[in-house]
Amino acid sequence: MTHDHDLVLRPTAAQTAAALNPPPGRNGGDLVVETLAGLGASTVFGLPGQHALGMFDALRRSSLRYVGLRMENNAGFAADAYGRITGEAAPLLLSTGPGALMSLAALQEAAAASAPVVAIGSQVPVAGLGGGRHGYLHELRDQQASFRDVVKSVHAVRTQSQIPSAVAAAWESALTAPHGPVWVEIPQDVLLAPTSLPVVTAMDATPDEVVPRPELTAVAADLLAKAARPAIIAGGGVVRSDASGKLLALAERINAPVVTTFGGKGAFPWKHPLSLQSWLEDRHTTDFLEDADVLLVVGSGLGELSSNYHTFAPRGRVIQIEADAGKLESNHPALGIHADARLALQALLETVDERPDDTAPERVRTVLAKVADRIAAQDLGLEQRVVAAVREALPNRAPSFWDMTILAYWAWSAFDARHPNTMHSAQGAGGLGYAFPAALGAAAADPGHPVLAVSGDGGAMYSIAELATAKQYELDVTWLIVDDGGYGILREYMTDAFGEPTPTATELARPDFVALAESFGVPAALTTPDTLAKDLSAALATPGPSVVVLPALLRMFEPTHL
Repeated sequence: MTHDHDLVLRPTAAQTAAALNPPPGRNGGDLVVETLAGLGASTVFGLPGQHALGMFDALRRSSLRYVGLRMENNAGFAADAYGRITGEAAPLLLSTGPGALMSLAALQEAAAASAPVVAIGSQVPVAGLGGGRHGYLHELRDQQASFRDVVKSVHAVRTQSQIPSAVAAAWESALTAPHGPVWVEIPQDVLLAPTSLPVVTAMDATPDEVVPRPELTAVAADLLAKAARPAIIAGGGVVRSDASGKLLALAERINAPVVTTFGGKGAFPWKHPLSLQSWLEDRHTTDFLEDADVLLVVGSGLGELSSNYHTFAPRGRVIQIEADAGKLESNHPALGIHADARLALQALLETVDERPDDTAPERVRTVLAKVADRIAAQDLGLEQRVVAAVREALPNRAPSFWDMTILAYWAWSAFDARHPNTMHSAQGAGGLGYAFPAALGAAAADPGHPVLAVSGDGGAMYSIAELATAKQYELDVTWLIVDDGGYGILREYMTDAFGEPTPTATELARPDFVALAESFGVPAALTTPDTLAKDLSAALATPGPSVVVLPALLRMFEPTHL
């Protein structure tokens, strides 16, 4: 009997000759970039450092495209966005110590948002490993420990022959559902030493699919078909698994209203009769979901932002489909189905009976009307005009990336993404400075569409250096900076909590953003709420980077969870 694992592919004569006569001048870094190319990578992000120079030297002999940013955290954000847009693993090349540590905030966001990033960093020479104090430049007692609580997996290399297997294992881990960032570290001397090992050819690191258990989907299908008031919460897992079409088919078959989480924007058509849109920070929506006798949660852990700040208390039966086993029933008891959203929804579609219900669209309209009335009573016309202007200016399939700023908080609830996988923000980990470098990564991934980045003036200052990156690579990104003179959302939070903000903490001196952008050779324009749609449309229609600055003091709608 012959088993699959007994089959070994025999090299051809040409492959054997090439393996026996590798080209001269290669080092350990070549094994890294050859492995990445063999795995299917085409673009890498990063920032060089002394210990990592072996990898960057090898890039000269590689077909990989390198996009270099000006700060490691921004390079991580760019790789994160590349992974989100393409669904492919995004390599991120980093140096030891400070360079590695500067990427941690970006990798935390990638972990929270399930973005596949393969971070490959250098280490001190092998002789300096083991936790002693040898005094090497960039030395840490345990560099891996700094990453272990952030990334999905850690892969350590100590010899050149370990490099291809370690990188391939990391690649597979990053792309196993749920996607996420991984960390590979390779000592400086291993990267720099000449190598006589053969050129790395095609690698297979295809992850296994996370398949639902059939007895669980059978129970779920029965519950949904017999429900009186079913409802669906669609999270980011629906978008990442490309399951939006299956979600739509299931919702229509059982006539279940659908609300998308902020990470699941675009997973369900915004104006569909069953769409509750994404007004999760609203008690009317929360009440409706609590009243469901069967609630299907797909690709969401029902964390803080997806549960109206943990005030959501479902009274009916919860079915939770989630690829991250750690999120199953982490916040609410449920029929937990550990599976990729696409595969689980397909299984439900194959087994669930149709459920007629003429009342669902009317119940949806009632909730949305209550939400609209609540917002209309708060004198927030300026904010709604700005959201509408951005939506008018942005082409339907153009990706947008939003920083942690008031306009983004509005967009989470009020912005129609129109298509899956087009609206992204840093709401996973909540760090500042995400939007612009992430937009650069998206532009590198898909040059066929303009990309929009949205920041406040405070968040923009994290990323100003990347204007040089945008110009150097002529990346088609328009950066909308809403200048309200400080950390606007923190100003509101402090006022709500303490009656007034601490001005030295929330109010900021800032540059003339138009002049600053132009000093990088990036065209910029000053706009107003009345001219925003026109100015933003013109910038998005012009190839290459651009900046649009909107001086405006925006306010948030009142919370309902307090």
